[in-house]
Amino acid sequence: MVLNGLHLVALLAAFFAVAALGRAVARASRLPAVVGEIALSILLGPVLLAAFGKGVFTALLPADLTGVLKQIGEAGLVLFLIGVVHHLDHGGTGGWRGKALGRITAGAFVLPVLTGLAFAAWVLWFAPDEVRGTAPPVALVLMLAVAMSVTAVPVLARILEERSDLGRASGLSMMASVLIDTPAWLLLTVALGLTAGGLGGVWLAFATIGAGAVIAWLGHRALGSAVVSGCASGRPRTTALVLAVVALGAGTAVHSLGLTAIFGAFLVGVMVPRDDAWARVVALVSRVGRAFVPVFFVVAGATLSTSGASAFPWIGVVLALVLGVLGKIGGGYAGARWGGEDEVTSLRVGVLVNTRGLTEIVVLQIGFTAGLLTPGLFVALLVMALVTTALTGPLLDVITRRAGVAREEVSV
Repeated sequence: MVLNGLHLVALLAAFFAVAALGRAVARASRLPAVVGEIALSILLGPVLLAAFGKGVFTALLPADLTGVLKQIGEAGLVLFLIGVVHHLDHGGTGGWRGKALGRITAGAFVLPVLTGLAFAAWVLWFAPDEVRGTAPPVALVLMLAVAMSVTAVPVLARILEERSDLGRASGLSMMASVLIDTPAWLLLTVALGLTAGGLGGVWLAFATIGAGAVIAWLGHRALGSAVVSGCASGRPRTTALVLAVVALGAGTAVHSLGLTAIFGAFLVGVMVPRDDAWARVVALVSRVGRAFVPVFFVVAGATLSTSGASAFPWIGVVLALVLGVLGKIGGGYAGARWGGEDEVTSLRVGVLVNTRGLTEIVVLQIGFTAGLLTPGLFVALLVMALVTTALTGPLLDVITRRAGVAREEVSV
């Protein structure tokens, strides 16, 4: 027991070190830090397996500890997402409303969904059986549509914090991304319900979300009372501990009903009031969760290492990447132009909503765990998520340089 505990602590320390190295490499390469963190964390398992063989790999990551690590990673993700949802609930981008926002949201959601359907057609009709898998066709189609349509709001927020030169594109892209992710998560719920129990699973999923929404509303009113808000203000650490326990309990309850624990985090994030006292509490919870998110990615990579992902044909990787870029950049650009934005702003919006990062990885891991995605499909979409996120900074730099050159030519 003691040896297992020491082994677990050593593994966690190693995972944190790998994540830190990934962030450092990404920053040195002028990429979002989360790209390096995710890439190195997921690659750790396959690299260990290739370098030392299955015997050493199993000794380093035994099955009993892998199960514990999986629970730790998922718990960290749940706690981290509370902060993400609470931040979105604040609407930190201001009051961007009107025609442009609605049309950008439509373009950046509808076209990616269509490209997801195109990718699903390839998977169902042309891909090898080991890539296709055994998921119900309708559930698989919905899963791939979601995978192509989501935007990583946490990563996008980080990018926007570092860039002050994007003008209207910042607010428009952030608000559109928040609006896009709502129907995307609902589609994912339907896909999970179909996988779990056909139409009965879908109705159970929506009933769970409906009941959760009512509980979140009642909880929001209770947490906003003077007595509870006073506790949050005077004892933030204790309140943060209680909130973390509630979130993990909600995640466990939702998971027992056939959905992912992530929905529990979303409900708790919506439930927390929007004031400074609760913002400090949520920040404490989210910071602890963020520290353990790399464990989530390492376990995903370790699972892939022994799942035969190497059988995936590279045409699927290329197709996912091309369709992913076409759907998001093309849809965001078309929606912005349709909404009356100029060409530079429209290009920036398209590039920004093409940022997938953490949200996409979470969605893919949910689909993989539920049996909707085979290892090959997971890898193809993972590559797409990492590449599209990594492209954000360089593409924005290109657009800014071109806009500067155009202004100089006009002034001359």
